Amino acid sequence: MMSKITSEIKVSVTVEYDNFNSYPSENRFVFRYNIEIENLGSFPVKLLSRKWIIYDLGFGFTEVEGAGVIGLTPVIGSGEKFSYFSNVILKSGVGNMEGHYVFENFEKGTFNVAIPKFNLVSEVLSN
Repeated sequence: MMSKITSEIKVSVTVEYDNFNSYPSENRFVFRYNIEIENLGSFPVKLLSRKWIIYDLGFGFTEVEGAGVIGLTPVIGSGEKFSYFSNVILKSGVGNMEGHYVFENFEKGTFNVAIPKFNLVSEVLSN
C-alpha cells in the first residue's frame, strides 16, 4: 500500500492485477486500484475533481481529468474516510499512475491533494 498526506488529507492506494479481464495477447492488461481517502483535519472537505497521469511503458503518458470520482463528489467529515475502486488498462502491462485531487475546505477554499505514485506490473510479465 502506498500512502501520502497532503493538507491533512491521507490518500492510500492498493493495486492488483486483474487476470480475469486481461488479455495479454491483445495488449490488454487491466489493473484495479483501491483508494481510501481519510480526512485528518478539523473541517469537512468536498472532493471536487481529480487528475491522473498514467504512464504505459512503450506507449507514453496519458492524462485523465474530471469531476469527482466514480460519478461522486463526496463530502468527507473530520475523522471520516471515503473509499472507492476503479480500473485502468495498459497496453504494455508495465507502468505507473499518480495524480491529485482538488478538494474544497468549507473554511479555507480549494486545495490540491497528492495521490502517491504507484506501479502497475502485470503478473504475466513479473513471473
